Amino acid sequence: MNRIAVGILAHVDSGKTTLSEALLYQTGTISKLGRVDHRNSFLDTDSLERDRGITIFSKQAVFEYKDTRFTLLDTPGHVDFSAETERTLQVLDYAILVVSATDGVQSHTQTLWKLLAKYGVPCFIFVNKTDLDGADSPFVMSQLKSRLSENCIDFSKQGSEAFFENIALCDDALLDSFYSDGSLASDEIAAAIRSRKVFPCCFGSALRLDGTEDFLECLYKFTRQNDYPSKFGAKVFKISEDSKNARLTFMKITGGSLKVKEVLRSPQNKDGEKVQQIRIYSGENFTAVDEAEAGTVCAVTGITFTSSGDGLGFEKNAALPVLEPVLNYRIDLTDGTDVHTALEKMKILEAEDPQLKVVWNERLGEIQVQLMGEIQLEVLKTLISQRFGFNVEFGKGNIIYKETIANTVEGVGHFEPLRHYAEVHLLLKPAERNSGLVFKSNCKEDLLDKNWQRLILTHLYEKNHIGVLTGSPITDMEIILVSGKAHPKHTEGGDFRQATYRAVRQGLRSAESVLLEPVYSFTLEVPSVNIGRAMADIQRMYGTFDQPETVGEYSVITGTAPVSEMCDYHKELMQYTHGSGKLSCRLKGYEPCHNAEEVIANLNYDCDADTQNTADSVFCSHGAGYNVKWDQVQSHMHLPCALPTSEKIKAAGGSNSYFSSYKNKTDIFAADKELMQIFEQTYGPIKSRNFNSSTVGEVKSATPKKESVKKTPRYEGEEYLLVDGYNVIFSWDNLRELSESSIDGARNTLVNILCNYQGYKKCEVILVFDAYKVKGNTREIEKVNNINIVYTKEAETADMYIEKVSHRLAQNHKVRVVTSDYLEQLIILGNGALRVSSRAFLSEVQEAEEEIRRIIS
Repeated sequence: MNRIAVGILAHVDSGKTTLSEALLYQTGTISKLGRVDHRNSFLDTDSLERDRGITIFSKQAVFEYKDTRFTLLDTPGHVDFSAETERTLQVLDYAILVVSATDGVQSHTQTLWKLLAKYGVPCFIFVNKTDLDGADSPFVMSQLKSRLSENCIDFSKQGSEAFFENIALCDDALLDSFYSDGSLASDEIAAAIRSRKVFPCCFGSALRLDGTEDFLECLYKFTRQNDYPSKFGAKVFKISEDSKNARLTFMKITGGSLKVKEVLRSPQNKDGEKVQQIRIYSGENFTAVDEAEAGTVCAVTGITFTSSGDGLGFEKNAALPVLEPVLNYRIDLTDGTDVHTALEKMKILEAEDPQLKVVWNERLGEIQVQLMGEIQLEVLKTLISQRFGFNVEFGKGNIIYKETIANTVEGVGHFEPLRHYAEVHLLLKPAERNSGLVFKSNCKEDLLDKNWQRLILTHLYEKNHIGVLTGSPITDMEIILVSGKAHPKHTEGGDFRQATYRAVRQGLRSAESVLLEPVYSFTLEVPSVNIGRAMADIQRMYGTFDQPETVGEYSVITGTAPVSEMCDYHKELMQYTHGSGKLSCRLKGYEPCHNAEEVIANLNYDCDADTQNTADSVFCSHGAGYNVKWDQVQSHMHLPCALPTSEKIKAAGGSNSYFSSYKNKTDIFAADKELMQIFEQTYGPIKSRNFNSSTVGEVKSATPKKESVKKTPRYEGEEYLLVDGYNVIFSWDNLRELSESSIDGARNTLVNILCNYQGYKKCEVILVFDAYKVKGNTREIEKVNNINIVYTKEAETADMYIEKVSHRLAQNHKVRVVTSDYLEQLIILGNGALRVSSRAFLSEVQEAEEEIRRIIS
């Protein structure tokens, strides 16, 4: 008999559980149809599910149709329990996606679709509730094609020429077969479905058993069992407990077979544990079997070392869920329960639900839980009372912030109390947004033995590293081991743990940290009369949105907004739309915090007072260890700085330290071939002229003498030059004339001129162009050769951007701003920056060009 594992997924209230009931009833698995609203459905067995009328925990049922045994896995539809759905996807052969004919494709439906694509699960679509008023099957079909895939095909008219032709258009091989035979074989269609080239769509009403039998036949006809290897393998997708508190490990056998009394092992548990019982669940009931063959979904007792996502046998561990919790709550033990007992019990729930994160905050001495939303919180409260017999309350929910860095730094950790020694150098580099943390080694083995390097990487992985702004977890960076040192006698494993932790922290203290906040991607549907209020609310919540779409009497807005601003908005929405508005949110990821200064001040985290996460190092002198503050560590460290040359220049503070490594400026230009190429492209080839050292200083300028420009005094540290691009273009005669025929040409010429200028002056150049009139434009920043170019976002002028940036930079750096805007010059002076008119800057540039010509000639 064939074995097929099929999961059923949907946006909440689409009728997913009702369809499950219909399939079980029509195959004779159950004798009576249950209903969600009657609290007697076969799969929603938990009292919490029946009370709330929603699926919270994934369940399974087994039904047979003809010569195929289907294992149906019912998953939660509510976004708060999305992780329960995601981990189930890893064991599916096929999926059934249920879409309401009255609601169409919702935001969460699209999230589920992306997850199905991520795990490569073939999908059948059932459009439910076609019997209700407002159901529009043709419109939903068009939505499926536009929002999910063009390869969604209506299977309600199987066998017709149009049916075969629509399928054939999904794949070249099918098209060839169709043209040669005039039809397509079932095996060909099944293979296309299996490879996610075709997505069958059926229509009906599960509550009335309308279209469900045809859908069941479609499943049977176009699904195929996997070819499983003979070697044992299994994927663990769920951990729970039965009514007698026995631990259940739910898994799918993906190769060979599993027998009772067989020993299962993992890399962490090499002795292994013996399988006591194998259960095949269907609803609340189960059948005990002696052996589970490949393709079987079962629960195993006697195994305690597994967790959700683990692979057994030849299977590898699965990746962590994409859907992360974004809210953090403090647990208050209201009935005097011991905190250690409560923490132990909470860890049991964490093992069962990977989306639930249980954290012991040692600094505050409290248990904290991280989860998705209020419904999950209410369920958790009831679950704790029912399972463990103690009561809890939760403090006010806080947003889970994260931190990253904006520049590359070297972090150094040194740990050398008496008879101990370790030094670690780490390179901390900013990475793409929402990429997480990546740890790797780029350290030579002749400098540090490979075993020590592995140990350092282990210490990087084992700790939840926190940032220095708010104490939030760090993310979106590469941490690379670049150097390290051990003592032949005095180094122990714990020494490298201390040095590694301190190196990470010292690097974070040295870097420019950025606070990140979670951001929702939302779809908001309101009556058209409320569209003005909705758009004003989104702007008030610091959100962005696309042009609203009109669908009948409703307007639909899609966009993004911070979780902190939008998490409670559904209550307000219900009030001003009188219950007719709809809001669907999904976590888009993390972006720079819109009110970072306010959040940092409110959280009041003192990184210097956090002794558990110190950035200081310990050195030894005269037989005793002494503490060295983080900002003095590099002057005490035993190994040289490991930053690349370009980063050393930047870290050293600008042009003075850069020029000190060369004997004269001729060496600089000889070393920088790219700068020479840019200069010659802009001004033409340089003809070599020979000068002796005594006459170099007497070379006269080839251009008329300009009005002398008073040189500003040199500052220690990094110098920034902000240039208002269009102001300069329309102030310089040659660029203005060029702009009349080609504004792009004028921009490119200015970029090349500034590249030459920066190469000579070695300051940080930021060139800003207005894009504030560009509809929907977001701020773009790009690096061209050695300068940064900024295109402002919609409704943001170059003046506005320069004003904000100069205010921030002028606190610690020398900042000059090139603009001829008088009002902007006054604001710049107030910010502590130096103003330079466009005309005066032209003289500076021309002098620099002449100096470059003199040097390289």
